[in-house]
Amino acid sequence: MSSTRRTALIAGLFYLLTFVSMPTLALYSGVRATDYLTNPGASDSPALLGGFLVVIVGLAGIGTAVALYPVVRRQNRTLALGFVMTRTLEAAMIFAPVAIILTLVALHSTAADSDPASLLTTGRALILQFNGVFLLGQSLMPGLNALLLGTLLYRSGLVPRILPTIGLIGAPVHLTAVALTLFTVIDRLSPIAIFAALPIAVWEFSLGVYLVVKGFKPSAVTSLIARTSDASDASGTSGSSPGPVREPVAIA
Repeated sequence: MSSTRRTALIAGLFYLLTFVSMPTLALYSGVRATDYLTNPGASDSPALLGGFLVVIVGLAGIGTAVALYPVVRRQNRTLALGFVMTRTLEAAMIFAPVAIILTLVALHSTAADSDPASLLTTGRALILQFNGVFLLGQSLMPGLNALLLGTLLYRSGLVPRILPTIGLIGAPVHLTAVALTLFTVIDRLSPIAIFAALPIAVWEFSLGVYLVVKGFKPSAVTSLIARTSDASDASGTSGSSPGPVREPVAIA
């Protein structure tokens, strides 16, 4: 297995791994309930499992960018580095809601010694904070990722162009829905918001499957390597060019 094929396989597996958090909203339903903190019989296990899955997603997201960087940087180093940065920022924003969930679980374990009214107020505040961080991390950032990586893959031709086209078309639609949610025009779980997020999900899942099954297109890899080599040769030649020739000075 060549190094580029191995890179594609690893990146594809990381992309597929980012979908393990799909049941998270259902797992979080108990801890997001209004009476969770005042209900001593509520189970904490689903929320803890959901948080664990989300941590895996955050780390897998960084893995996709790190795995793809050595290849896509040959197309455009700035965009490739930007993709690594947005993936890393996304992971940080993904971890923040997990910390909020862990805080709710910790409060639930000590609820017997707390005032029920203050617990309800605290719980509502934490859930509102969770919703805001979730909107920025797991809604906004995937759209930015699609713009950066979609541009790199479309221009390089490393995968069939229909795949990045889905991401490039879906990203503006998704980001528009995020903006409408931010300004409370629509709810983040409304049919419009869910429909707008579908192209991004299709793009990431199909990219992961293609990278695992097919890998990068060999002709595109060869073209990128040749382009990088030509640029390096040109840079080396220009750097070693001789200076201006001076005429000898005649001595009388």
